[in-house]
Amino acid sequence: MKDDCVFCKISSGKIPSKKIYENHNFFSVPDANPITKGHSLVISKEHFKTYLDIPARFGQELVDCIKNTSIKLMKENQAEGFNVVNNNFSPAGQVVEHVHFHIIPRKKGDKIRLFE
Repeated sequence: MKDDCVFCKISSGKIPSKKIYENHNFFSVPDANPITKGHSLVISKEHFKTYLDIPARFGQELVDCIKNTSIKLMKENQAEGFNVVNNNFSPAGQVVEHVHFHIIPRKKGDKIRLFE
């Protein structure tokens, strides 16, 4: 855990959060600045800077957390689809240096442009 990392503080309970889903190594919470209704984050409990730092043995739990979070968000928001977005390093848009995945519920015609 890094003392100055906001996601480490959420993971340890120092910052309260409403968890959507959780397993042994990952959890999901609503995004503080959502771009769509239901936009949420899947975050590693242990501090890893990027996707490249996650041990391969965590793969099944990562998929589990992304999948279960996405299913719940689609139901709750009547979404027709979703995006999973992971930014690695600042040139790719990573702001918080703790690996996380954006789950963005989508509806036909929502006009959200993630890639142009």
